[in-house]
Amino acid sequence: MINSTQKQVIDLIKRSKKILVLPSAPPDGDSLGSAIALYMSLRKLGKEVTVICSDPIPEVLQFLPNIKAIGNKVVSSTDFIITIDLKNAKVDKINSAIENNKVNIIITPKEGRFSESDVTFNRGEVEYDLVITVDCAELKQLRGFYEQNVELFHQVPVVNIDHHISNVHFGRVNNVDIMASSTTELLVPLLEELANEEKIDLIDEDTATLLLTGIITDTGSFQNANTTPKAFDVAAQLVSYGARQQEIIQHIYKTKQLSQLKLWGRVLSKIQVDETYRTVWSVVSQQDFKDTGSTEDETGDIIDELMTNAPGAEVIILMKEKQDGTVSVSVRTTSPSVDAAKIAETFGGGGHTQAAGFRINDRGLRDAEYDVINSVKKYQTERLGLTSLAQKQVVDQTIYGTPQFEITAPKVEQPKQPQPQVPTQPQVSVQPQNQTPVPEQTQPQSQGLAQPQVSVQPQSPVQTPQSEVPQFPNPQMKRRRKKRPVSTDLNLKPQTTTENPKPIASTSSASTQTTPTPGIIYRFED
Repeated sequence: MINSTQKQVIDLIKRSKKILVLPSAPPDGDSLGSAIALYMSLRKLGKEVTVICSDPIPEVLQFLPNIKAIGNKVVSSTDFIITIDLKNAKVDKINSAIENNKVNIIITPKEGRFSESDVTFNRGEVEYDLVITVDCAELKQLRGFYEQNVELFHQVPVVNIDHHISNVHFGRVNNVDIMASSTTELLVPLLEELANEEKIDLIDEDTATLLLTGIITDTGSFQNANTTPKAFDVAAQLVSYGARQQEIIQHIYKTKQLSQLKLWGRVLSKIQVDETYRTVWSVVSQQDFKDTGSTEDETGDIIDELMTNAPGAEVIILMKEKQDGTVSVSVRTTSPSVDAAKIAETFGGGGHTQAAGFRINDRGLRDAEYDVINSVKKYQTERLGLTSLAQKQVVDQTIYGTPQFEITAPKVEQPKQPQPQVPTQPQVSVQPQNQTPVPEQTQPQSQGLAQPQVSVQPQSPVQTPQSEVPQFPNPQMKRRRKKRPVSTDLNLKPQTTTENPKPIASTSSASTQTTPTPGIIYRFED
């Protein structure tokens, strides 16, 4: 079921005899597929149809059916016409000369005389009674044709069929659907309705192939974000009409000239990345085209190749220097939250949310690159709220988990820390009761104790930081013994050590004093 806008388009087509179809420039699979599909279908309805495209047709699209039907000059007459009435004189010869920016037209009568009343002036009559633009967001995308024929768009009804979000609705009838995957998707219901009303089959195998080409190229073979369930449904419908899907894939995605591969390598080798602003870009100059033996239209799908080689990027840009000195810029984004059309509008361009483009006419490639990247940085700064270096780092950590840049502090020489000395095996000495105890580690003396007092005297260890805890030779010494009064029921239990400490000589003169056996440590049992 068609809507009211589609009904208006069909009524205008049915009332018109001479129709001019204009695809956008630079041409692509969607604009050319739409234009030629209309050309073939309207000719079946008995219409006189002309297709004009200002830019040359890319080599990769030369396989399209009836591609030769596209011309580059308008057939309509916009001449200034001088008419002379011959009822009072007959013409012998006509000469013309240009002098001082003036045209002198000299008419020599064979007999009789011409007067001013015999001369009238007229403009050439417009030869078209309907103009249809396809895949064109604004009239400037018609390039030279619009500039040379501005009055045509004021004299003839214009039907605008498009799917770009940046479309300015310049037509008398605007069949614009930003949810459509392509312009060819919008043409399918129009042609089907015309076929039903006129009782004629309009969508044959060639027309279906043209329409499917538009869907495949604009969706990136159903990989781009604009691929919708309806796009799949229409594509399946066109295949049922006889569209040659494999032929399209073979020519567009599987056939690459050697010069094109060299150009792609050159562009990919010049990739630049700004991780702070999530931007990846590359440029291709006229020198690159000369060095690789390639042409401007061979850049093709290279921006999609940039996207696959730039994980983590949000904005992907390809800038191309054209032969006329202008710079063509393509913009892609990897998220709907990043508006490619808004970036393009800054330079007078437009497109979709995630695919847009524009052209810069007043500066060279280097200056254009500088201005475009700065504009993208400004857009990303506002979108991400990047107002300081610290905030940029916070955003990087939030999105990516790790900072995407490093801030290197100056190196400062740190003083060397003394190496901690590992304490040796503590010495155990047996002292008589009346002997003066060794300071610092002497055990308290209990009343009525007749046995010798035992004290442990470890060597004073070097103070070390907590992070550098020394390893004791004897694991039992890691646990500090609680200080308790020595009782009369001491149980001395020998423990063998892994290494023999030096024998401790007795300081007592008593003959009954014995020295502990080497290799034995006496410890308290709690």
